[in-house]
Amino acid sequence: MNIKINKSLFQIPLLMAGFVVLLSSCFKSAKKAMDKDTKAMMYPSDVIPFMNEWGILLGDGTHTEKLVKYEKEDFFYVSNVGETNWVVYKTPNAGVTSRTSSNTRTELGQLEHWTPETGGKLTGTLKVMHVSTIGDARETSSYSVVVGQIHSNEGHENEPLKIFYKKFPGHSKGSVFWNYEINTEGDNSKRWDYSTAVWGYDMSVIGSSSTSYPEEPKNGIELGEEFSYEINVHKGIMHLTFTSEGHETIKFTKNLLKSEFTTYSDIPQQVLTSYASGGRDGIERSNAYAGEIQYFKQGAYNQTQAQAPQENNASSTASETINSIIAKQYANGCYAEVWFKEATVGSGTLPNKD
Repeated sequence: MNIKINKSLFQIPLLMAGFVVLLSSCFKSAKKAMDKDTKAMMYPSDVIPFMNEWGILLGDGTHTEKLVKYEKEDFFYVSNVGETNWVVYKTPNAGVTSRTSSNTRTELGQLEHWTPETGGKLTGTLKVMHVSTIGDARETSSYSVVVGQIHSNEGHENEPLKIFYKKFPGHSKGSVFWNYEINTEGDNSKRWDYSTAVWGYDMSVIGSSSTSYPEEPKNGIELGEEFSYEINVHKGIMHLTFTSEGHETIKFTKNLLKSEFTTYSDIPQQVLTSYASGGRDGIERSNAYAGEIQYFKQGAYNQTQAQAPQENNASSTASETINSIIAKQYANGCYAEVWFKEATVGSGTLPNKD
């Protein structure tokens, strides 16, 4: 008996196997596309969920208090590195500034206000990715960005705290320091900042000419290196904690209710050297910031202004891209960029006794 075998029957398993492989490949491609779309659709409020408690001013002048599911290309968005999502704050040297400043910012402003007596707490884990490479080494704020601050909303509207990162061109390591601005008694044009180093230098370390830089700090922080801060104001006392892997944890306390700068003789030599020649040698009111409404700020507050250079004026820094378009400034390194992966805001708490 002759039996005819249909050879196509033997091809079915092969066809099925090929179909399965094809389906698997399509599924993987679709999953990659979905993952890509998911990443593209991620907003800063998905990474750091406290965005409903803030407004923001961007370096192009955009202001909004609706930050849930909000982003702005080139200013405020999410960047993914491996398993970590980061909120990016980016701002040029020249752009639209706030009413009280000549510096641009892409920076959050806390909607809830408080007094030093009631207190508040702000934390952040971040890395600074870029500071302006254009500036004047004699200017105390050149090549720097403020990544967190307390701002007063009454009186002189001064700042009892600004946390800086600063790196001179050509250096691998930069400095983290914090400044306290006096709540001036009388004429506020005489106000000044007292700067305290965390890692690296304080603000007063400058160059001898516009293009000469001090020695690189040995214990500094590199661009792209993570560090964290905690600002905890409890019953009028500001407690600061700074941490970074591979660096010593540093803590400070500062009384916001009682000044230590009430007479001319109280003014630190650092201040006299940096500010007095410009007439900024005032004293502080005795009760400092007591009873005055405050709020937190966080993000990238660029300190390299787009102003023509002036002879060692601590309030001005130079930029070669004055009034240029933002894209050109970014291309020329005239911007600040800060990435945050974690942050919290809330009430002040009793500090740990350690």
